[in-house]
Amino acid sequence: MRLILEVWRQADAASPGRFERYEVDGVTDEVSMLELLDMLNAQLVAEGREPVAFDHDCREGICGTCGLMVNGRPHGPEDFTPACLQRVRTFSDGDVVTLEPWRAGAFPVVRDLVVDRSALDRIIASGGYISTATNAAPEALTMPVNKHQAEAAMDHAACIGCGACVAACPNGAAQLFTGAKVAHLAELPQGQVERYERVRSMVATMESEFGSCTNYAECVPACPAAIGLDVIAHLNRDFRTAVVVQRRGEVPERTDVPWLARLRGGPWWQSDPDDAGDGTTR
Repeated sequence: MRLILEVWRQADAASPGRFERYEVDGVTDEVSMLELLDMLNAQLVAEGREPVAFDHDCREGICGTCGLMVNGRPHGPEDFTPACLQRVRTFSDGDVVTLEPWRAGAFPVVRDLVVDRSALDRIIASGGYISTATNAAPEALTMPVNKHQAEAAMDHAACIGCGACVAACPNGAAQLFTGAKVAHLAELPQGQVERYERVRSMVATMESEFGSCTNYAECVPACPAAIGLDVIAHLNRDFRTAVVVQRRGEVPERTDVPWLARLRGGPWWQSDPDDAGDGTTR
């Protein structure tokens, strides 16, 4: 099969970009989008020309490194599938395939198909963590987790952080990504200590970098992990509660949190739950 590729070429963020047309022959149905770029680059190198820069790593659909627009769709024509697992079997001989980088204001182009996705890292750095006592590890059985909550947390934690949700959103919003990161920690007892501080900080960072969600829902089919819109509802609920808690200067009592998590409900810097933070102990 012969495919005609319209590839976005851009030397750096400050340079103007353009589409360049290439032809790749001998493509089989099982070739992935990244392997198609490998074939193109091998051809360009053999001709003494500059290869196309693109992100890739594991090529197994779990690292979130790959990401490009294929005919205007994040990753490619198949829903819930990263670019490294998208096969060209959906195209026919002689088809024109347009390849370009993520199109979002928060993702500036670094070179060709590579974009800077560090804005997602800044959301995580602003609060996507839990405090952990460093002096002793609690017995697992002292912190039981409801089966449904554990499964929900695992489903939300499946987000690989590729940024396809942002690229698919007409507003360039990151609510699906942020919601997944907030929700998977909020489902677990270990995530209760900083729960409301976390969501306030992460939402503030998100809103400073990305657009606002208006429920287009374009993000869901673009997500390789099939993260659902329920995480956005979870994010909104927690953020509203966090705003109320901040205004009242109080933390609501959580009766569904196991005793050890409630015991450790002090400031995040306390490594010892018996340390009151003022030189005394409880």
